[in-house]
Amino acid sequence: MNRTAPVLLASTSAYRRELLARLGLAFEALAPGVEETHRPGELPVDRALRLAEEKARSVAARHPEALVIGSDQVAACGATLLEKPGDARRCREQLALLSGRSARFYTACAVLAPRSGVHVAHVDTTTVSFRRLSGEEIARYVECDRPFDCAGGFKAEALGISLLESIETQDPSALIGLPLIWLAGALRDAGFAVP
Repeated sequence: MNRTAPVLLASTSAYRRELLARLGLAFEALAPGVEETHRPGELPVDRALRLAEEKARSVAARHPEALVIGSDQVAACGATLLEKPGDARRCREQLALLSGRSARFYTACAVLAPRSGVHVAHVDTTTVSFRRLSGEEIARYVECDRPFDCAGGFKAEALGISLLESIETQDPSALIGLPLIWLAGALRDAGFAVP
């Protein structure tokens, strides 16, 4: 792998841009233009991996000289998928569903460099257990953090941590949207100096 190859993040997520910036590499974020639809019968872990790879492939097709990072996160509580709520009402509904329960967050990451033959992928699974939440606590939280663009309707990196009993994970950055421990290793394997 050419260490001077451009690094591209196939994402419009500000959270993923902030996370990748922690690794100290110059990169550019590009919109992957991938439809994030759910396929009937598709498991959440499979959806996350499929979308991460589709995003990376979409950008790599336009920039074959680059190393491209694609990522996606799918969350579920039992059989219920937890989408980005989009507004306060749906956010409150998701948090009411999660009260006293656990959810799994599947964060997939794919790294592609077509000219160098690099194609690796990984899925991190994080289990988040919520304490029992009153309607008033949920309403106060939603008003303060406004996590409308976050799967599950909370931000563990902000006030949302107060809603939880525990987080079980191999990589705390994965819950925010990009598994940096795995990604740093994949980048080193591809010839990049991290750190």
